[in-house]
Amino acid sequence: MNKQNTYERLYEETIPSVVSIYVTPQNVAEGLRTGAGSGFVYDYDGHVVTNQHVVGRAGEVELRFSDGDWRTGTVVGRDENTDLAVVQVTDLPSYAKPLPVATGEPKPGQRVAALGNPMGLDGTITAGIVSGTNRSLPTGNGFAIPDTVQTDAAINPGNSGGPLVTLDGEVVGANRARQGDGIGFAISAAIVARVVPDLVRDGHYRHPYLKISTIDVSPLVAEANGLAETDGVLVVDVRLGPASGAFIGCEMVRELRGREVPVGGDVIVGVDGQSIHSHEELMRYLITEAHPGERIEVELIREGSRMTELVTLGERPRRSGQGPVGITVK
Repeated sequence: MNKQNTYERLYEETIPSVVSIYVTPQNVAEGLRTGAGSGFVYDYDGHVVTNQHVVGRAGEVELRFSDGDWRTGTVVGRDENTDLAVVQVTDLPSYAKPLPVATGEPKPGQRVAALGNPMGLDGTITAGIVSGTNRSLPTGNGFAIPDTVQTDAAINPGNSGGPLVTLDGEVVGANRARQGDGIGFAISAAIVARVVPDLVRDGHYRHPYLKISTIDVSPLVAEANGLAETDGVLVVDVRLGPASGAFIGCEMVRELRGREVPVGGDVIVGVDGQSIHSHEELMRYLITEAHPGERIEVELIREGSRMTELVTLGERPRRSGQGPVGITVK
């Protein structure tokens, strides 16, 4: 099968499961913004996955399916920290089948397609590849979405919430944002699989929270702190909470090559036996493997010595102010 026919087949098999989502005029009268985006059918109970920023604070939205059928959907769950939301319709069209969510991580170079309704153009497919994985995407509320998938498949306004799929029709991400020409991002299948069931069941997702601010151990940070390796994340600040007694933050800075560098804090290099090389890896572990209230083993370098601390995870606030510039809040 040639490339053209592969994408033709993919489109025919998946587009009936993709919907346009519109915020209704009634919501606008209540002080909510107008908006439009995309979504995809998640299960046979009529749940549709989209972005939280598509539905905003709306309680109901209008959905238009590929054959022109309209439905009114109820927003049953939303999570600002991953920008995911779930809408439910009670009478799902028979042709709108759930799209399978991938269980593995996509590979850079793998061919994918973004499906949705960019610029109000219903039923659009754009082709590309996976450009990278485990990217960190700021949300504007002081946190970032870890484990996002970078793609060069065109993602434009209106694509948000639609699926990024492999040539086998598996969802590897929920499209979220375009950052420039040839650079788009999708919330990974791992996060969709982790968060969406809780949104369906509870209406929200409880994020584990270490209540610390960190930066990656760059060569400059390593030199300033006397570290032998550029590995792990430096604990810059510690907030009050269940984990606050387990970490030491930086209480001073050192000027090095014209820059002020935090010094003196713990360096996290592992969690529950998994090596941590960057803040993206730490964030990915917390959101995909951990729960609030759990105790986890954190491997640290403190004053030149390796040690292990047992840490009880807190719950991340559902709304938060903007964190310090250059500091990743976990």
